[in-house]
Amino acid sequence: MDFSARPLVLDGGLSNQLEAAGHDLGGALWSARLLLDEPEAITAAHEAYFRAGAEVATTASYQVSFEGFAAAGVEASGTVKALRRSVELARDAADRVRSGLLVAASVGPYGAITADGAEYRGRYGLSKAELTAFHRKRLDVLVAAGPDLLAVETIPDLDEAEVLAGLVAEYGVPAWLSYTVDGERTRAGQPLAEAFAVAAGVERIVATGVNCSSPRDTGAAIGLAARVSGKPVVAYPNSGQSWDAEARTWRGEPVFAPVRDWVAEGARLIGGCCQVGPERIRELATAVRAFRR
Repeated sequence: MDFSARPLVLDGGLSNQLEAAGHDLGGALWSARLLLDEPEAITAAHEAYFRAGAEVATTASYQVSFEGFAAAGVEASGTVKALRRSVELARDAADRVRSGLLVAASVGPYGAITADGAEYRGRYGLSKAELTAFHRKRLDVLVAAGPDLLAVETIPDLDEAEVLAGLVAEYGVPAWLSYTVDGERTRAGQPLAEAFAVAAGVERIVATGVNCSSPRDTGAAIGLAARVSGKPVVAYPNSGQSWDAEARTWRGEPVFAPVRDWVAEGARLIGGCCQVGPERIRELATAVRAFRR
């Protein structure tokens, strides 16, 4: 799967679209709960992004894990069902809109299961063997469900990235590897040059870059990712607003991605993450189409 020829539009934040549609995402399972209880809501959210111009849907499997679901009282069979369904629902949404749309199975970091922000810190205190066992179980199910590619995303830590890169190399599915960053470092504090180098020698990793970070940090990382990895870059930042944890709300004004600059630096998969909804993706898709002319 070659993304070097022209930029593609990714979707936006799944959770904010579900909340905008009136769904309660409280609880440890977050938006993943709807995979079991209200799957039609997931399909509708994907479809909204496709109709806004997205060409790739990222599945609702980000926070789905056997360990996390077990802690919430869900048996292993329910976890398998949720993982498979996440791919099926995204595919259903794509089929409703038009042919040629892609489904990327989300593979979130270990920290996502703790629901305490650990995915923005890394350094979980786990060995690489423990991280390998954690990720392999759900990758087996996701890959068997038949996504077009894997979205290995919001990775805060170089150690976890190395584990996931090793696992991705074992499967026959292309993947992107995307970090959450703070300035010139991963959220765990490692230099981004080292982080992006992880993708360089892995054939199955077809793009690397940044997501769930500020647009400013994302833009600064794109050129570095392209130079170090030698691969197309994936970039899907948050809205540019900041999260007020005490008030549990977003503050500030959204920032629009400078698409032309990002494409010039090597970005080929461009979308949004937290607080980026269909209207922003529609604007982004318009900008990308203008660049293609």
